[in-house]
Amino acid sequence: MKTKAVVFDAYGTLFDVNSAAKKCKSKIGDDWEDFANFWRITQLEYTWLRSLMKRHKNFWQITEDSLDKSMKVFNIDKNMRKDLLNLYKVLSPYPEVKKVLQNLKKKNLKLAILSNGTPNLLNELVAGNNLTGLFDDLFSVEEVGIFKPDPKVYGLPLKKYKAQAFEITFLSANTWDVSGGGNYGYNSIWVNRNKSQFDKLDYQPKNEIDNLSQLLDVL
Repeated sequence: MKTKAVVFDAYGTLFDVNSAAKKCKSKIGDDWEDFANFWRITQLEYTWLRSLMKRHKNFWQITEDSLDKSMKVFNIDKNMRKDLLNLYKVLSPYPEVKKVLQNLKKKNLKLAILSNGTPNLLNELVAGNNLTGLFDDLFSVEEVGIFKPDPKVYGLPLKKYKAQAFEITFLSANTWDVSGGGNYGYNSIWVNRNKSQFDKLDYQPKNEIDNLSQLLDVL
């Protein structure tokens, strides 16, 4: 089966969601990683709950709301809020990301991001990490007004690329996202960075990789 486009999740797949808190770990203290993980889990829970309630807020607003809760739970100084939010806009990419994208670009494949992030957030992440020009498209859930793993989100690249779902190779580090894309019909690949266990959500990916460098061998 021919791959017409390689589509990446952004948060946790291309960009390290814990890097904002990590840069402030001297101020947060020893539990900075627990704080970062709690912030991320709360953020995701809010996307799912708002989708179910049909009370949409964009991803940046949810990021702020989930940070506010997390700071209260971990008793983080409220003066750090601005710094953490500013750092979230420029999350660090994983070390292999740029080289992998450059190599994929040589193969004449369409490259895209499909993310919960707002268009502004995604543009800032890409530009701020010197990845401009490597992606053909940045697809945001704001086009359909609901978060992953709603099927409407996974339909966004198909019209643009005149492709069928199985012609999209989709990569995510989030098992629920891999399953969402796979159940939609994508060839989903799990980027298992943390040696986790895959969830039981009616989909099992054919390929599992430790980091994006292994994608070149899979393709």
